[in-house]
Amino acid sequence: MSNTDDRGVGGQTSKGTPLKSTNDKLRLLITDDSRLLRKKLREELENLGCEVIEASNGKEAIMRDLEQEPDGVILDIVMPEVGGIEALQVIREVSPTVPIVMLSSAGTPQKLMQTLKMGAIDFIQKPYTKEQIARAVESIRKARAKNLKKAAQAAKKHDRSSENEEP
Repeated sequence: MSNTDDRGVGGQTSKGTPLKSTNDKLRLLITDDSRLLRKKLREELENLGCEVIEASNGKEAIMRDLEQEPDGVILDIVMPEVGGIEALQVIREVSPTVPIVMLSSAGTPQKLMQTLKMGAIDFIQKPYTKEQIARAVESIRKARAKNLKKAAQAAKKHDRSSENEEP
């Protein structure tokens, strides 16, 4: 799999669609094997102005990330087929800049540290509160804005270096 993430480079996604500004709705991928939890989380995220994409396991999360390029991902750790830690690893390989928040009732300090070292930006213990979800959305929004700023700076630097090259 590719080690690059074209989201944000040159003002377009890797599929060539224009990037949204940081004020637009966040498109978040939520992944949990509990349909009830996904429904509740979807409602809370939609109330916060987010667009929601759902997956019921890590394998689906990887596919949805590749196909739909969400602005952020919320992943449960314990799921059938492919668990959250494995999905985090693969998503991080193909989308190194997408902000990922881990969600789990099976939280241990070891798993928390492992996921943060693997690139997750936050870890929420179930049962979660609305305030925790709101903070996670804000963290995703800030991480996304930072990534967009870095991509814009890299694009400007690339444009300047291209202008300086002689034909």
